[in-house]
Amino acid sequence: MTTPRLLVDGLLRAAAATPDKAAIIAGAETCTYEQLGDRAARLAAYLVARGVAPGDRVAVYLDNGWQCAAAVYGVLLAGGVFVVINPQTKTDKLHFMLADCGAVGLITDRHLARQYEPAVADLPALRTIMSFGTGAATGEQPLVVDAGRVLADEAPLTRPVPREPADLAALIYTSGSTGEPKGVMQSQGSMVFAAHSIIEYLQLATEDRILVVLPMAFDYGLYQLLMSVFKGATLVVERSFAFPGQIYEVMKQQRVTVVPGVPTVFATMQASLRKAALEFPDVRLVTNTAAALYPSLLPALGELFPNARICKMYGLTECKRVSYLDPDLLADHPSSVGVAIPGTWVSLHNADGSPTRPGEPGILHVHGPHIMIGYWNRPEATARMLRIDAETGERVLVAQDLFTQDEDGLLYFVGRSDDIIKTRGEKVSPVEVENVLCRLDAVAEAAVIGLPDEHLGEQIRAYVVRSAGAELTEAALRRHCAAHLENFMVPQSIVFVEALPRTGNNKIDKKLLVAWSNEDG
Repeated sequence: MTTPRLLVDGLLRAAAATPDKAAIIAGAETCTYEQLGDRAARLAAYLVARGVAPGDRVAVYLDNGWQCAAAVYGVLLAGGVFVVINPQTKTDKLHFMLADCGAVGLITDRHLARQYEPAVADLPALRTIMSFGTGAATGEQPLVVDAGRVLADEAPLTRPVPREPADLAALIYTSGSTGEPKGVMQSQGSMVFAAHSIIEYLQLATEDRILVVLPMAFDYGLYQLLMSVFKGATLVVERSFAFPGQIYEVMKQQRVTVVPGVPTVFATMQASLRKAALEFPDVRLVTNTAAALYPSLLPALGELFPNARICKMYGLTECKRVSYLDPDLLADHPSSVGVAIPGTWVSLHNADGSPTRPGEPGILHVHGPHIMIGYWNRPEATARMLRIDAETGERVLVAQDLFTQDEDGLLYFVGRSDDIIKTRGEKVSPVEVENVLCRLDAVAEAAVIGLPDEHLGEQIRAYVVRSAGAELTEAALRRHCAAHLENFMVPQSIVFVEALPRTGNNKIDKKLLVAWSNEDG
């Protein structure tokens, strides 16, 4: 079977070959491949009728479910560029993303109206909003149409709007060190290549039933959808891992075979195992990325998934995936993240660009067809992350992370060379959290750092200086953060201090804050 050229090819092929097979199981709802293709085509027809042209951006602001999947493929069938936004995203950040990418459309759900209705004000490019849920069309928001009515009344698009592999397919927003999210531009070709490279080394099969509890706005969650559709497999979708007991039952009932997770998920499962017997013998593959899988979790994973191979991976939104560790090597190399994914290669370099020796720390450079086009409207940030190979003329991703590589070519993560915190598998900009903290008049100054955490990857700690005479409690500060930040961005610990330490040039000394944290545990 030839590799598809475009992302929609997977859905068209699966809908024709196995129309009655379950594409997505979400709670009590099952969506077959025929239904998924039909729903996506109807959404696409409406978008085209509303003037969405090839390359136009359409935001998808939905919980995990068949609706999100249909929206992603609907945008692609219409020739648009999909922008999946985490449904936890609050109004201000949502408005920024919609304005930044110049979204002409928004596909969302009525239960998110409290956030999206104020966010869509003053967006001249926005032409239409499709909203799932009862009472989706409102007089207060004339752009809104009921997505359910679109699915019922709109004739499906008969053929996809033509696109090419080099064309932009998606903007995936990731936190930046400046505090403003950056849209990673991925082409049709780069995403198709990455999906099939991962399918190859994971040996995913048509018979697999893949669990996804991670938001599809997170590329780890998104690619479970893309890979499942390319293989014609079944995706078992949950909105989150908030109610693990319910998910355990779903995993057993649906006989899930593949479990992608992050350390936070596996730590929760480990805690459940300590309370009662828990085992999933149908699972044949467990994958981990986004944060290091601590060796202390491995015994529990062995008990939970007695028949599974465990695959550690490392990746960046800017190239989707960098490396994977063959499960057969896990016992002997538990701290490695493996080798470059098929069809790509990596190299390590010193700050001056010279190659490093085996065992010597160096900046990771990633080579291959999966490299991003760049950051949307961020030429300076793009120039920092991308280089052009003098010999091949191809883009090279300079990952800004430090690694070592042993004689066998196995990679070992050393540390981050930027300020970004990785917690619960998500990227968090300290600046973004600091800006929210400092919106309160009672906060004179704030500094946010990441601290190593066995379960979270890193935990977020905020050091806060109260304004003179202000009475501010930790509980009040947490409520403020929860109102303006996604859940995973809310600090796990808040420390009130009289003053923040400074460097010689009067900048906040975050290295000293880390030292303070180490001293007080």
